[in-house]
Amino acid sequence: MRLATLKAASLLSVSLLALTACDDGSSFDRQSQVGPDPQLPAQNQYLFPPMHLAKVVGWKDGETPTVPAGFKIEALATGLQHPRSVYTLPNGDVLVVESVEPKFDSVTRPKDLVMNWVETWVTSGGNPSGPSNRITLLRDTNGDGKPDVRETFLDHLNSPFGVALVGNDLYVADTDAILHYTYHDGDTKITTPGTVLTPLPGGPIDHHWTKSLTASPDGSLLYVGVGSNSNITENGIEAEKNRADILEANRQTGRWRIFASGLRNPNGLSIEPVTKALWTVVNERDELGPNLVPDYMTSVKDGAFYGWPYSYYGQHVDPRVQPQRPDLVAKAIAPDYALSSHVAPLGLAFNTGNNLPDKYRGGAFVGEHGSWDRGQFNGYKVVFIPFTDGKPSGKAEDFVTGFLNPDGEARGRPVGVAMDKSGALLIADDVGNTVWRVTRAGQ
Repeated sequence: MRLATLKAASLLSVSLLALTACDDGSSFDRQSQVGPDPQLPAQNQYLFPPMHLAKVVGWKDGETPTVPAGFKIEALATGLQHPRSVYTLPNGDVLVVESVEPKFDSVTRPKDLVMNWVETWVTSGGNPSGPSNRITLLRDTNGDGKPDVRETFLDHLNSPFGVALVGNDLYVADTDAILHYTYHDGDTKITTPGTVLTPLPGGPIDHHWTKSLTASPDGSLLYVGVGSNSNITENGIEAEKNRADILEANRQTGRWRIFASGLRNPNGLSIEPVTKALWTVVNERDELGPNLVPDYMTSVKDGAFYGWPYSYYGQHVDPRVQPQRPDLVAKAIAPDYALSSHVAPLGLAFNTGNNLPDKYRGGAFVGEHGSWDRGQFNGYKVVFIPFTDGKPSGKAEDFVTGFLNPDGEARGRPVGVAMDKSGALLIADDVGNTVWRVTRAGQ
């Protein structure tokens, strides 16, 4: 059977099965799942989760996302090819990582094929219209907040996502390796081939292909997030070797170790500016109901186990996983802060600049790509979580919204977030093919 035919037939089956779902999540208070102690309802298992995809319509002329009073949002760059993450260089240049999922093997079990396709489709939002898997450089030479230089900085990459610069050493996390390049201040492109610092788990079936990347505060180590290769090990435990982990790699040797485990799909790796602790946002498991399991944001402790696949949010056992591992469940620790179920957080940035009002200083911005497996949409926005003394200190606030139009169609979907050199917030919008910039009004 042709792949496209199989996709269509499988999606029809999923849609019919979804009609039998008795709970679409509409009666649940989603705010009860935001914070350090989320409400966890009863499990609701089904063969396929209900699929509720936001149709992508894009941005019309003059349309932008919505920001609170006192702020302004403008497009920093448009016409990109699936921008997934953004990274600010010390000189103020902005790197935009444009990326699509790897081609996966169609020779697999039907459910695996459908669920891999669904997850990669909603993670990517469809295919770009031009070349992707590259990094584009944006430079503002006159300080007006609008780039007047736009160059292809790196090309011919393999589904890149994470970027980190330490001195003159630039690292790019492709889906299957951390690559090293030599960078000099002011470079607008790199044409020399990269060298592999550390291979990463990848392959023809790569359930979670994005590899987030950051450097330790002293620059000696790199941290890379490697998501699971399934929802709950339905592809076998061997397919999960060194996955659902954050790996720590030595920059000098490339040798690595597992820094923390049991994190189903860790993204947005960032160093919290006060404590210098590593933080991440994590996409939790599916098919337990529209309000399970909450995605979360957490500090990452060396050697800690966060539950996947055997338990969630600490020691809440997932009975679908066989054989059970009560020894590991007993070690599972709860994350710091829940973000609500199926919001799909993919970006995290701490505000260390002075552009935004004081109430936002030191807090965290999270890009929530949005749900696909619950009846009521969740996510599709950028939220702000205040921090005090290096810890979350209040409820998440909607900061950038309007990615869904009044008809529930997706104009865009936020992914990676970053602060530019001036302290403005940058947002990669992968289906809107835009990078947005948020400043105070009047700047």
